[in-house]
Amino acid sequence: MSIRSIFRRALIPGTVALAASFAASAANAGCSAAVPASALIKQGTLIMSTNPTLPPLQYVDGSGQLKGMRIELGEEIAKRLCLTPEYVKIDFDAMVPGLQGGRWDVINTGIFVTDARTKIMQMIPYENQAISLSTPMANPLKVAKTDDLAGRTVGVELGGFEEAQARAMIKDMEARGLKPFTLRTFDTFSIAYQALASGQLDAVVSIDAVAGEYQKRGGFARVVSGLHPTPVALAAKSPELAGAIAKVLDEMQADGSYQKLFAKYGMKPFDGTIAIAQPK
Repeated sequence: MSIRSIFRRALIPGTVALAASFAASAANAGCSAAVPASALIKQGTLIMSTNPTLPPLQYVDGSGQLKGMRIELGEEIAKRLCLTPEYVKIDFDAMVPGLQGGRWDVINTGIFVTDARTKIMQMIPYENQAISLSTPMANPLKVAKTDDLAGRTVGVELGGFEEAQARAMIKDMEARGLKPFTLRTFDTFSIAYQALASGQLDAVVSIDAVAGEYQKRGGFARVVSGLHPTPVALAAKSPELAGAIAKVLDEMQADGSYQKLFAKYGMKPFDGTIAIAQPK
């Protein structure tokens, strides 16, 4: 699929400005932006891309509003930088090309940190994330480990860390002489879980928080979790902006608001010092 077609099929075209009151309150307080205008696409605005398909981390609620832990985090970062937050809802595959092409300032979708990515953009790890296996609630296959899916059909959202890890599982199973599972990819986790509910799949590979949310909603069981824990990050093109974001996150750790936000969503906060990841 071409990048052009990816942009055409964005979840909701265009940009969506959030919390415009931040700008007014910042102006009233005499707040001035903590990053130079040259580090931003639009002066006074922090434009962030997100794919809102991962409840409770980032999703669209019944009224069409962006919600979730990462959305709140992005808003707080913008507020502390004296900028107005603005979100672009877009498919994951368009995130990195869009950042490089100057369509947004920050990728705020929990992008996993890899050495290849740290070489082409500024990545600020702030969250540890792992993946899970979900099955129908009754877990009819008694799945307790990846090998229990040998010869079965598994779904995953297209293009993310979860797909890469699922394909790594397949290679590992093949190397050990097991019949691997068949992997089917879907545009969103919502569609993947629908396929699981309708009996088209035996399991879904997703991140822990998403699997936990779908279990909470009913109809699904998170039967394995904590696989392949890996840092996820915010990503920026501008070193100045990335440095400012890292400083804000450090301040949030120090004042407790960072831990409070993670606790609100039942997530474990990042323990280490927050800093821009360096290529190996």
